[in-house]
Amino acid sequence: MAERSQQEVWRLTPWLVIVLLLGNFILMAFDARVEGGQRVIRVWTQTLADFVQSPVTTVSSAFSNYVTSITQLRSAQSENDVLKQRVQELEIELKGNQDLTAENERLRGLLGLKEEGKYRVVTARIIGRDPSVWFDSAIIDRGSGDGIKLNMPVVTDGGLVGRVTAVGPLTSQVDLITRDKSGLGAVIGQIGVSQALGVVSGTSKQNVVEMRYVAGSTEVQVGQEVYTTGQDGIYPAGLKVGEIVDVISGSATTPHQIFIRPSARLGAMQEVGVLLYEPPPREQFEQSLPNAAKPGRK
Repeated sequence: MAERSQQEVWRLTPWLVIVLLLGNFILMAFDARVEGGQRVIRVWTQTLADFVQSPVTTVSSAFSNYVTSITQLRSAQSENDVLKQRVQELEIELKGNQDLTAENERLRGLLGLKEEGKYRVVTARIIGRDPSVWFDSAIIDRGSGDGIKLNMPVVTDGGLVGRVTAVGPLTSQVDLITRDKSGLGAVIGQIGVSQALGVVSGTSKQNVVEMRYVAGSTEVQVGQEVYTTGQDGIYPAGLKVGEIVDVISGSATTPHQIFIRPSARLGAMQEVGVLLYEPPPREQFEQSLPNAAKPGRK
């Protein structure tokens, strides 16, 4: 047993020497110092820590930058959406202001017509069109409650539009002068001066009406203006119908065939004016004729 213990001690002796040397080395290194008074062990520890910390710092920094960029991108996208919405709101607001300005100009024109005319005018907005006769009739937002009656003339600042053909409490229907069943007495040029009298009727076309029964011997030219005569018992005299755009000349026995472009922009109307005009009773009209019988005569 003693020999065995001695052999084990001899075998462990080299390892004990190595441990002692290593411990001595550690103590020397721990106690050793570099320039500046810092311990060598601290410098080595810092170097090892830097070696490990540098990659970790690089990775964490890259990850942090990535997260920051994603956050900034989302923030920029949100700001971009807000700006787009604001731009759309401003565009809608600008369009509304432009429409309001255009509407004010049209209404000023109708108000000017009211101030200059001899008849009261009720302004109305077009709220509907009959799809089957798009260019021949319209629905306005004024009715009997506003004083509108059948056959009252409808105008714009440009000229004659048509007449009221149906009346409800709140709305009315207007037949345009382009409707093929429409008709009105008209004169080419100034009333009382021109002898070119005839009848204007619709052609179911948006931009043209036809004037008939003008004597072929009467001189008619393209560009002349046409006005109502008031002889049809519906429209007052002096309303502008339009301008002559084409003439198929007649003869001494054949009347002219005259085509007129309406002054009112019938296809683009938004507001109109209804003239509160009622023609004089038929008896008064007949009494105004030169050879009319005087009252009380038989």
